[in-house]
Amino acid sequence: MSTTAIDPAHDHSHDHDAHDHHPHGWRRWLYATNHKDIGTLYLWFSLVMFMSGGVLALMIRAELFHPGLQLFQPEFFNQLTTMHGIIMVFGAIMPAFVGFANWMIPLQIGAADMAFARMNNFSFWLLPPAAILLAASFLVPGGAPAGGWTLYAPLSTQMGPGMDMAIFALHIMGASSIMGSINIITTVLNMRAPGMTLMKMPMFCWTWLITAYLLIAVMPVLAGAITMTLTDRHFGTSFFNAAGGGDPVMFQHIFWFFGHPEVYIMILPAFGIVSQIIPAFARKPLFGYASMVYATSSIAILSFIVWAHHMFTTGMPVTGQLFFMYATMLIAVPTGVKVFNWIATMWKGSMTFETPMLFAIGFIFVFTMGGFTGLILAVTPIDIQMQDTYYVVAHFHYVLVAGSLFALFAGFYYWGPKWTGFMYNETRGKIHFWNSLIWFNVTFFPMHFLGLAGMPRRYADYPAQFTDFNMLVSIGALGFGLSQVYFLFAVVLPSIRGGQKAPAKPWDGAEGLEWTVPSPAPFHTFEVPPTVK
Repeated sequence: MSTTAIDPAHDHSHDHDAHDHHPHGWRRWLYATNHKDIGTLYLWFSLVMFMSGGVLALMIRAELFHPGLQLFQPEFFNQLTTMHGIIMVFGAIMPAFVGFANWMIPLQIGAADMAFARMNNFSFWLLPPAAILLAASFLVPGGAPAGGWTLYAPLSTQMGPGMDMAIFALHIMGASSIMGSINIITTVLNMRAPGMTLMKMPMFCWTWLITAYLLIAVMPVLAGAITMTLTDRHFGTSFFNAAGGGDPVMFQHIFWFFGHPEVYIMILPAFGIVSQIIPAFARKPLFGYASMVYATSSIAILSFIVWAHHMFTTGMPVTGQLFFMYATMLIAVPTGVKVFNWIATMWKGSMTFETPMLFAIGFIFVFTMGGFTGLILAVTPIDIQMQDTYYVVAHFHYVLVAGSLFALFAGFYYWGPKWTGFMYNETRGKIHFWNSLIWFNVTFFPMHFLGLAGMPRRYADYPAQFTDFNMLVSIGALGFGLSQVYFLFAVVLPSIRGGQKAPAKPWDGAEGLEWTVPSPAPFHTFEVPPTVK
């Protein structure tokens, strides 16, 4: 593609403006092939799923507010914990990051759109039917799946038709993820603007490129595990049925070979978002860009050799325990490089603390705490004590809520003006941040102590000595949930409807091609690719 000047007589870029050819009404969304519209669809879908998963979480915490069975039978309680996990992981966090990728990657690399526009449409429209199928599992005999979001055999081989519905829903969501990933890889590798080498790409594009490879590698593994579960349930196979010579622990190996890279699939794009925001508000270039790229790649590669640290209590030989313990600790090195680089970027920068920066700093602080508890759980003898207690629940919520979710909020506040054309209300953004941060810690910090004291997770009842901390956790969960309702009604909806007009570049320290187009970003951008100096 040439970047030389174009003769105005032959310039077709204004033809699109002359007849506004994108469809209107429902057709615009159903037939969407524009990366911005599809990104918007993903973001709305993930917001709906996030709120749904949040309702289930509040039901869990309502039951646990006090010892004794208050509201639900234990069977239904297990359905709540299982569905909360599946909905948050596959319905809220992952589609939200794909929405960010769809919106931002073409803008950041100077591409006109994603590589495969119709496949992009298809990969989104697979999600709503999958979500409906998943939610409808509550309505069938036996109710929703209740084996935990990990769907461990033999629990998953014994449940009612709700388990089959969940398996099919996960298959459909997995197909969507794989198509989205193929699209992202092709777009990033083939459609960058002239002059944008890989090592000049924004960090967000790098983290998503690596994440997309991870998704293509591990989604078929999950598909294999749940298909074997399906054939065990209905076709007389014995993959995981010990009575037929199968091995339920094999399910754990297969699941976690998917599940551990999946954890990094949910955090690497968050690293990318934070790596965009901190330089913008520190008004300095990112410290150690190349080391960030290498660290991201290292995390992705190492994520494949640590899966059995989820399985220290399954009777693993000591050699295996040692290997997985050391391999897990090794991941702390590239992660530490990232945290060091973010802090070094802020060091002596002329920082301002708008909401995106607050969420980015909040992310570093709380994600680092989650990383440390992960390092503690990597130590086999400690993990054997902590296995399946609330300590583990605290650990992964520090990584996934304060990690993935806070980064998503930061990204919304940072790029939202580019999407909507309006500035959000700064005061309300800060109210959302401080409420989220405080209530998050009130919710999940006491869980460390509950876990250390031996309270197991996924139990609908508990001895009286755990009452005080559980009441505190439930109150915190309500506060955190209400903060997100506030976010929806006081921040998101008003910033879509109107407000202060956003300039093309609302943040004076921001760098990148996305800030060279007007706000809101026009329906078609970069029809003539820009040249990157």
